[in-house]
Amino acid sequence: MSSEKSLAGDSGEPPRAGREARWLARISLTRSFLLVVAIGSLAVGLAGWTAGASWPGWAWTAGTSVILAGLVIEIVTSLRRGDVGLDVVAALSMSAALAFGEPLAGNVVALMYAGGQFLEAYAESHARGEMSALLGRVARAAARYVDNRLENVPIEALVPGDRILVRRGDVAPVDGTLISQTAVLDRSALTGESLPVRLGAGDEVLSGAANAGDAFDLRATRPAQDSTYAHIVRLVRQAQERKAPSVRIADRYAIWFLLLTVLVAGLAWWLTGDRIRALAVLVVATPCPLILALPVAIISGMSRMARSGVLVKDGAALEALATVRTALLDKTGTLTFGEARIVRISTVEGWQADEVLRLAASLDQASGHVIAQALVAEAHRRHLALSPPTGMRETGGVGIQGMVEGRRVVVGGSRFVRDSMDSGDPYLLREGLPEGSVVVAVGVDGRLAGIIVLADEIRPDATATLDMLKEAGIDRVVVASGDRQDVVDAIADRLGLAQAYGDLTPAQKVEVVARERGRAPVLMVGDGVNDAPALASADVGVAMGARGSAASAESADIVLLTDRIGNLGLAVRTARRTRRIALQSVLAGLGLSVVAMVAAAFGYLPPIAGALVQEAIDVAVILNALRALR
Repeated sequence: MSSEKSLAGDSGEPPRAGREARWLARISLTRSFLLVVAIGSLAVGLAGWTAGASWPGWAWTAGTSVILAGLVIEIVTSLRRGDVGLDVVAALSMSAALAFGEPLAGNVVALMYAGGQFLEAYAESHARGEMSALLGRVARAAARYVDNRLENVPIEALVPGDRILVRRGDVAPVDGTLISQTAVLDRSALTGESLPVRLGAGDEVLSGAANAGDAFDLRATRPAQDSTYAHIVRLVRQAQERKAPSVRIADRYAIWFLLLTVLVAGLAWWLTGDRIRALAVLVVATPCPLILALPVAIISGMSRMARSGVLVKDGAALEALATVRTALLDKTGTLTFGEARIVRISTVEGWQADEVLRLAASLDQASGHVIAQALVAEAHRRHLALSPPTGMRETGGVGIQGMVEGRRVVVGGSRFVRDSMDSGDPYLLREGLPEGSVVVAVGVDGRLAGIIVLADEIRPDATATLDMLKEAGIDRVVVASGDRQDVVDAIADRLGLAQAYGDLTPAQKVEVVARERGRAPVLMVGDGVNDAPALASADVGVAMGARGSAASAESADIVLLTDRIGNLGLAVRTARRTRRIALQSVLAGLGLSVVAMVAAAFGYLPPIAGALVQEAIDVAVILNALRALR
């Protein structure tokens, strides 16, 4: 079994995704065939017309008929779904051209339609390719150390604790901790960073990052199916299973534009008695590439976001993101890192901060407490040499004591350490602590050595992200958290947020979302299981980080693939720009088409000239839509 299939699920590729892929392949082949037919018939007819032959009309008629037959089948299929699109105008203009003896005009319209359909298939394939490119980086095997030798094993055989060799150019198969002194990693697929980053021993390595330097050793911390990149693969597959983002927004106005076209064409024929004028109106009103312009803009915007580590699950989510005015942010894991980190180490005279941390972390290697593990992780990040502890005795949730390098070390809460000391008062070092912080006292040989202060810190990019959101048109930012109200208030004050809700249950978060939606469209950002209901109830739900809970990622419309809130501001700004470009394309295209229809109705644009004018309009709006890629 390939690793890609194992990451997708035990059954391999989801059946629906496979069916959709085969369906898209058939559609692409069909549209390519129709384009070849349109070009071939036009070229053959023109060659015969140049040579003075009498049969060019038949060549143009044959080519148009083939395209028209395919178009009618597509229209019938759409009508069964209850969709009425602008393709009806193209069918009317081709039919009228054949009925009124204007086969060349009909062939030109057929070429416009077939070309538009081909470009649409290409654009969709390109957009899906941007997300599918993520799947191409999935490792299938890993070099694992076994009894001081290397053996290649499938990545699903890896378990936490395995030591793995990652060669130059290889992709990290699972999440892990760097054992080697240094490593240079290309994390562009995960973070959008253009330059490789250098990591040191003890740093975390995320699966999906490519080794851009010398080979290094990695200690696995998660099995393959739970690693960061496996989660990204699952999210991408979910997005691919959804309806393709080619829903034509212009079709919302299709019935009105269709009625206007028929009305203008009918009036031109009735008032002048010239049916060719009616045909010219229909030809000018055939906006095949025009109705492609909007999907091109949306697809381009989605591709732009995917390259920056933001997975938009469908075009509707991008549209909705462009309209939000209020951002509702969870605190833990969103505005903060969601884990305790050392913010200060205060020591008594004669002790150095790193030595206090080293002794505490050495003892805490024997503890499974989350705070103990935070101390050990920080010691590894500082490249401190830890010693094995002996004679450990742990009091659950309170502290641990034991021997390290022949010294009696006690680590835990202030009262626990104070009760085990001969002298010193750890409370003397508790002044000026940040809101929501945790204090770990460290005693050595019966005396206080120092205090380690941990807190869930605000992300360094949080302030810049909030500024970017405001610049993008978000005029109200609210924090909502299940954490204590005083802690949430402190975070809100530091970041200058409009409102702070604390002590919230998942149901209460949903109530807050409903209350804020009464004011304006709401964007909700979270990363935990408790955020999933609120994400689902918001106008746009954004899951924070690919390693967040599966429930939040599945409930969300958008997923930030990296653990960086900074991408949120980029996503909102890109969505607004994409929607603005899309609307420009629609209004400009439809407006110019109406002007050309009026000109055709008054006889200033014959069918052939009208087709060329409409083609110029279509190219212009498509080029404008492609600006969303930049």
